[in-house]
Amino acid sequence: MRRLYIRLYLAVLASLLVFALAAGFLWRQLGQGSPQFETVASLVQNALPAKDASKVEQQAVLERLMTNLRADVSLFAPDRTLLAAIGAPFPAPRSAGWVRDGGWATQLPDGRWLVARAPHGRRGPGFGLTMFLAVLVAVGVGAYPVVRRLTRRLEQLQSAVESFGAGDLAARVQVKGRDEVARLAEAFNHSAARIEALIGARKSLLANASHELRTPLARIRMGVELMRQSADTKRKRELGQDIAELDALIDEILLASRLDAMKEDHASEEVDLLGLAAEECARYSDAEAQGEALVVRGDPRLLRRMVRNLLENANRHGRPPLRVSVAASGAFAVLEVCDEGPGVAEAERERVFEPFYRRSGSTEGAGLGLALVRQIAERHGGSAICGGKCFTVRLVREVHAPDPKAG
Repeated sequence: MRRLYIRLYLAVLASLLVFALAAGFLWRQLGQGSPQFETVASLVQNALPAKDASKVEQQAVLERLMTNLRADVSLFAPDRTLLAAIGAPFPAPRSAGWVRDGGWATQLPDGRWLVARAPHGRRGPGFGLTMFLAVLVAVGVGAYPVVRRLTRRLEQLQSAVESFGAGDLAARVQVKGRDEVARLAEAFNHSAARIEALIGARKSLLANASHELRTPLARIRMGVELMRQSADTKRKRELGQDIAELDALIDEILLASRLDAMKEDHASEEVDLLGLAAEECARYSDAEAQGEALVVRGDPRLLRRMVRNLLENANRHGRPPLRVSVAASGAFAVLEVCDEGPGVAEAERERVFEPFYRRSGSTEGAGLGLALVRQIAERHGGSAICGGKCFTVRLVREVHAPDPKAG
């Protein structure tokens, strides 16, 4: 009932119902108005015997007058006693006008009451209801396509807005018609195109700026090498560390820009997640990988970078030993990287995945490492969460059907 087209459709039907009831009421009150019936009543008055004639005589005259009309007629005395009746009798009238069972009552000049129902009343009491239902169905069937066409365009607009909000910057709405909905679709398309252009320009600027930073960085590195013999050892070490951090940051920015620009994975291979984790753990003396040999499909370079960033984060902010485990959980392969450090406060467990976020009390790590971890996981249909001392990544695993020839 929350659907707009259902509410509009029911509003149309409800309006039709109210109109039909009002029209029926007015027709009942005025439609077969008294002028014609009063004329007939005057003719009947002239043909009827006097009001003090016997009931048999009045019945005979009434039958002779109304035989060919096929109408239901009842004649009442001034005190509303039934004198004669043709067809189905009516109840005694209380006043002139419509009476129960669809008859019309009028009082003759001599005080007698004449109640009659026009011949079309022979169609039966359900004829009017049948006609009303037929009109209701006809209007309902005719109104539904109109209402549905309007709301279908609104649903398409809603779908495009949701797709655009989910990151599909190319989402657009097909413009149909020239009404307010069409103008709204045009406004959305125009706004979406401008936003796509702005974001594209930002990505291009970020990628170009990161690439251009490589040149001065190379010059700095060359200058350090030239001054290696004369400079202070501590100073050279600090400068070398600064250059390494700057180089890593540029590499992360380039990778983030490349992930934003790629609509689909350029490489999709089967990757042994446990084997990849063991190779990265070999870079640290206090890291160990264990678990199940599970296969996932994706870009091996990106998956390696994801594991490396998790280990680097644990090594920088935690305490040894570093533990990496791989286990199956339904259709997913779960990679978990833990350390013995104090862990991440619960209030910061979601924010650590934001670019350039620095944890409270920390003087290190204001880069894109964990942001890239989540971005790579989501690109492979998975997710990344922080549980305090452990970071968990869930990836869709490859499950191979058993070979029927084996065994």
